[in-house]
Amino acid sequence: LTSSSQPISKQKKKNPQIRMGTAGDPADIVTDPEPGPETSLLLNTHQGLSSTTKAPSDSFHLAYIIYFTLGVGFLLPWNAFITAVDYFSYLYPSTAVDRIFAVVYMLVGLVCLLVIIVFYAHKSLASFRINLGLSLFVIALLVVPVLDLVYVKGQVGLYAGFDITSGAVGLAGFADALMQGGLIGVAGEMPERYMQAVVAGTAGSGVLVSLLRILTKAVYPQDPNGLRKSANLYFSVGIVVMVICAVFYNVAHRLPVIKYHEERKNEALIKESQEKGSLTGPVWRKTLWQIVKRVKSHGFGIILIYVVTLSIFPGYITEDVHSELLKDWYSVLLIAAYNVFDLVGKSLTALYMVQDEKIAVGGCIARLLFYPLFWGCLHGPMFLRTEIPVTILTCLLGLTNGYLTSVLMILAPKSVQLQHSETAGIVIVLFLVIGLASGSVVAWFWVI
Repeated sequence: LTSSSQPISKQKKKNPQIRMGTAGDPADIVTDPEPGPETSLLLNTHQGLSSTTKAPSDSFHLAYIIYFTLGVGFLLPWNAFITAVDYFSYLYPSTAVDRIFAVVYMLVGLVCLLVIIVFYAHKSLASFRINLGLSLFVIALLVVPVLDLVYVKGQVGLYAGFDITSGAVGLAGFADALMQGGLIGVAGEMPERYMQAVVAGTAGSGVLVSLLRILTKAVYPQDPNGLRKSANLYFSVGIVVMVICAVFYNVAHRLPVIKYHEERKNEALIKESQEKGSLTGPVWRKTLWQIVKRVKSHGFGIILIYVVTLSIFPGYITEDVHSELLKDWYSVLLIAAYNVFDLVGKSLTALYMVQDEKIAVGGCIARLLFYPLFWGCLHGPMFLRTEIPVTILTCLLGLTNGYLTSVLMILAPKSVQLQHSETAGIVIVLFLVIGLASGSVVAWFWVI
């Protein structure tokens, strides 16, 4: 976007010195030595401060693998809590476990992100936030198996255990805000492929949990003891993945490609500090507001994506559709299909990506068509109520969710200057959390 909210393609025509970057490469931008009065604080995006130095290659794709793994990591704790909901519902039968977990997690994450954006985003503490978030994730994931071992022990109705578990969910929401905000922000400073890796990793988390759910359903009996073993397995895997993420993240800084892009950002920060002084008080608030205006269309698209998705999935799929052939496996396989196609969609941007956010936002609006289509699977002709149409629509829901999310998450940090990409990334995560919370609320009213 330009300062007048024009598409990048139009900006490109006005200023032939600007060249769009391709996937995996930062945009090369030659700044005008005599900018006009209309030049804004955020006009020239991703200035090539180190343009004379070629970026090192990502040997063996290690940096990509690390960012993908980190993407898996920050969603896995939430997936562990929500996938073990059968066990929690057995332990606390008079409580709407899944809905309370969602409210606690989203509310804590939303408040924490607002605090980070207003007070800390400009202080470049991403490394500290990510490491702290990973540590808190481990603590939150340890709560459930330890509590089960020393207090709950599979007994029904010990509601003090539910209060403690809800506290662990809130702690995980706090950790998510720290890690996701920091990671998306850092990835926004890198070439596009690294943001794509993070976003694809979030889908990989869903696939991993779906595979674990299928495995535990096939291996363990669906009785209290089997549900208990399944839940402990989810949390154990989550803890192992968190430790791997912590090691990977702290190794990543040693990779030449990561060092190069960190140095580019530091150069941009030093130059801006020399030109405009320290970004504090009114100066920071003005800059933050300009960043929000730049990414507002991306944010609108993200919110709309998750309002549509979460008002249909997983509630509609787990509660409203049934199969005499597949029985209780039906919802498990539909959730797995959604997660697989979400991963496919988030991986497609590595091959082809829409560069105009207006087209992407148009696609988000077009997804409203899923409402009448899924409604038809409940109340329409009999051929629509069978397994094949429902499965196809579920796969398309996941595919479009993944692709459009990836496009908008990649484009948003590239619409501002390099030194503000981290903040833009955190702001777009805030829009994402608002979308998740809004979708969860709409799901309560059950639009389908």
